Amino acid sequence: MRFRTVFRGSPPLLLFQSQSSWRFFSQLRSRPERSSFGIAFDIDGVILRGRVPIGGSPQSLRRLYGDSGGGIPESRRASELSNLLGVKILPSQVVQGHSPFKGLLKRFENELIVATGKGEPALVMSEYGFKKVLSLDEYAAYFDNIDPVSQYKNWTTEQAFNRCNISMDLVPRYNVFSDRVKAAFVISDPVDWGRDIQVLCDILRSGGLPAENNGHQPALYFAADDLEYQSKDKPECPVAAAFPAKRLGMGAFRIALESIFNRIHHSALEYTSFGKPNPFVFKNAETILRQIQASCHDDNVIGIEDMVSLDFKTLYMIGDNPVVDIKGAQQAGHPWFSILTRTGVFREKENHAEFPADLVVDTVEEAVEYIMSREGNA
Repeated sequence: MRFRTVFRGSPPLLLFQSQSSWRFFSQLRSRPERSSFGIAFDIDGVILRGRVPIGGSPQSLRRLYGDSGGGIPESRRASELSNLLGVKILPSQVVQGHSPFKGLLKRFENELIVATGKGEPALVMSEYGFKKVLSLDEYAAYFDNIDPVSQYKNWTTEQAFNRCNISMDLVPRYNVFSDRVKAAFVISDPVDWGRDIQVLCDILRSGGLPAENNGHQPALYFAADDLEYQSKDKPECPVAAAFPAKRLGMGAFRIALESIFNRIHHSALEYTSFGKPNPFVFKNAETILRQIQASCHDDNVIGIEDMVSLDFKTLYMIGDNPVVDIKGAQQAGHPWFSILTRTGVFREKENHAEFPADLVVDTVEEAVEYIMSREGNA
């Protein structure tokens, strides 16, 4: 029986449980046998580069998925992965790197919060259940001259058009001029670093209300902390290859914000960063798989004590970034086994010096072949 989910960390992960490891005895109180192994794939740089599958990834994943199938995916991410990889992935199997933010709902559900990053950061938080959320684009548009160089940003984008419409609105959706921002969330890589750093500094050093006197710093959360990543091919332009040098990621933005904030404020910036290499990502991945395993056995009653016993003999982490994927797996400890591919950030002939993987291969197809042979499923 196969179990799978997607954990989008920094960058994303795909998680698979081994194919034939779970059998239940007929007695209701009997415990399941121990699962043999699971596999965590980094997506960007291992499975995909942009929207292009790499390293024999479709064949490798279809080999693991077999004919397991599923319903028609509803979310855009699930649909995208299904189409690109040739396997059916349900929305319930897709978990973003900012998924830990869901755990903060009780704390900030009815508080004013801001969210920034490419895509639709405010929509992400709204779907998590947060009631009073604004994108940083929207929030900044209510304050005249908060971005001192905005007049020079002649962007012909939908984002710029939306900012113009927001600024024409005489009545903000929330009382942004008196309600303090209680938390700021960096959902994905910010687009306008200069504006975002300026406005976040205004919010964070004022206690949540720009132009006010210093107050207690609102909470700040990052969905990832990757310093660099391998740039992607542009799907809209087939002849445009990825830029050959690595690009700065969310971790670089965090460093820039922190450095500036600490120079202009009397207290150091306080923040929480999720995503790899944070061991939380790996522990959470194990928890997700255990939950899926338990939920898939309708004919058996599994209690808390059984959930604890649903351990893996080995969990394989296949990634292309030694500082993120391999370091994270090493910090997580048993039962993680790290495999480094030469398909993304890492391109060296020898193993990484500072964070050496347990195994180095050229492609994800080679990694899967090694795992299946090692586990006796070749």
